[in-house]
Amino acid sequence: MKVKGFLLVFVFFVLFQSQQAQIKFCSWNLENFGRSKSDSTITFIAGTLTNFDLVAVVEVVAGNGGAQAVARLADELNRKGSKWDYCISDPTQSYPGSTERYAFLWKTSKLKKLGDARLDTNYRVEIEREPYLANFSENNKEFMVAALHAVPKSKQPEREIKYLRFIPAHYPGKTILFCGDFNCPQSHSVFGPLKAMNYKPALINQKTSLKNECQGTNCLASEYDNVFYDSTRVTLKSSGVIEFYKSFATLKIARKISDHLPVFVEFDIK
Repeated sequence: MKVKGFLLVFVFFVLFQSQQAQIKFCSWNLENFGRSKSDSTITFIAGTLTNFDLVAVVEVVAGNGGAQAVARLADELNRKGSKWDYCISDPTQSYPGSTERYAFLWKTSKLKKLGDARLDTNYRVEIEREPYLANFSENNKEFMVAALHAVPKSKQPEREIKYLRFIPAHYPGKTILFCGDFNCPQSHSVFGPLKAMNYKPALINQKTSLKNECQGTNCLASEYDNVFYDSTRVTLKSSGVIEFYKSFATLKIARKISDHLPVFVEFDIK
């Protein structure tokens, strides 16, 4: 009986550790995230993100309170019961007319940031808003997140996305997740080289941007946001989107939060 009891405890411990090891990651284009976001908006965003371990925020405004808005969000998350830390990128430098910031926020009880996060400058001429890179560890398993806000569809985002396949060579041995708003569906041939390198999209045929107005129950416009993960190094447990707009009476009100849905993945590092 003692042996059986020990085995049950051991199995429970292994399962618990396995569940705890999973990292819950969210990437969200928060559309002009800055001073214009009200306190109630920040509170709603924090409530949406509180169950994740790591969050990448895309489209933080370079001026007009962008950095302060990230600090406000971190402060609100800290009111939810877990300790959060954050980092904010410098304004992107490649094209001053389209400059923005990125941000990462994470639970300190779950993850440790390794070194300084930085804008990647290897392709700063080719990419208008350079990707923002940060390294994290969870139980001594390290990984890098590379967040990108590609140019709009009218400016051919594929001309930037094609350079993502070269980034792993600059960081050999790193387990990398590419995330953000690509303004391009994962089915586009430009992602072919990344896929050939065993990077898989977490979402397939999932629209992530909001229409200006719903057409019946159809409120989503385009398949733009995603997470690409190295399937040789990462085990994907789950993925999806959060349809936050359903919490609001109209799409017009919901779009005050953002015109994009949060996308998420739950994963283990192999």
